[in-house]
Amino acid sequence: MTEAPTPPLEAPVHNADLPGATPDRALTAVERRALEEAASRRSVSEAVETPGEEVGGPRGLEPTRYGDWERKGLAVDF
Repeated sequence: MTEAPTPPLEAPVHNADLPGATPDRALTAVERRALEEAASRRSVSEAVETPGEEVGGPRGLEPTRYGDWERKGLAVDF
């Protein structure tokens, strides 16, 4: 036995630059490209602005919430 213990082996960390990738193993080129494309699509979808409040629209609940147009308690099917 030695007097100084052997330091534990550090496990290599893979895929630190890709969000959603596991650090356990290296990725193939196809897997890496798929994760990169998914990250770019996710960033584009998060960047899309949500529409603001409607100007001049009906007050109250959405009139087409039941699949029919409702106005003053009367439903009109298109």
